[in-house]
Amino acid sequence: MLISPAISAALREARFDDDCPLDASGLRLARSAAGSIPPVSRVWVSPTARCRETAQALGLDVGAQPGPAGLDAGRWRGATLTEVTEKEPEALTQWLTDPQSAPHGGESVRALCDRVAHWLDDTAAQVTGRSVAVVEPEIVRAVTVRVLGAPESAFWRIDVPPLTATELSGRAGHWNVRVGGRLGAPHEEPAGAPHTE
Repeated sequence: MLISPAISAALREARFDDDCPLDASGLRLARSAAGSIPPVSRVWVSPTARCRETAQALGLDVGAQPGPAGLDAGRWRGATLTEVTEKEPEALTQWLTDPQSAPHGGESVRALCDRVAHWLDDTAAQVTGRSVAVVEPEIVRAVTVRVLGAPESAFWRIDVPPLTATELSGRAGHWNVRVGGRLGAPHEEPAGAPHTE
């Protein structure tokens, strides 16, 4: 299970993450979702403040193994999307349309997807049973692209809301994906599903 962190000021401001903590609303929502995660055998937590604080608020082991770091945005770190659009519009367009491009001096989408796929393969080979990783939304996107065999251009087409779970089942090379379950929300049957009592 991949859990996206609760909301932070960087997310509210459409800012490239600069490791800011959760805001009060995000922390409150994460605490209210505590207890909604079934028992797990292993936990990974990305190194950002918002991932660590989300994991702690959910009652997960924050001393767990480090999960993959988020996308390295290079010199754009801390800047808002509006600021980058005004200062480097061509570079931003190139980055958003070419998965091999990294005009910010950081990491390309392709490099991120490759790094995350390697992490997923390594962890799948080591772990049995249910495990959870609290990771940045771009990690969830990269995992989804790789396990579905989607083109890297699909990366930006995947929405990952705060405090949602993306579940993988199966094994390396043969994954099934269940996306977007909101933590703490009651389970809803899909439309048309038979009702059982």
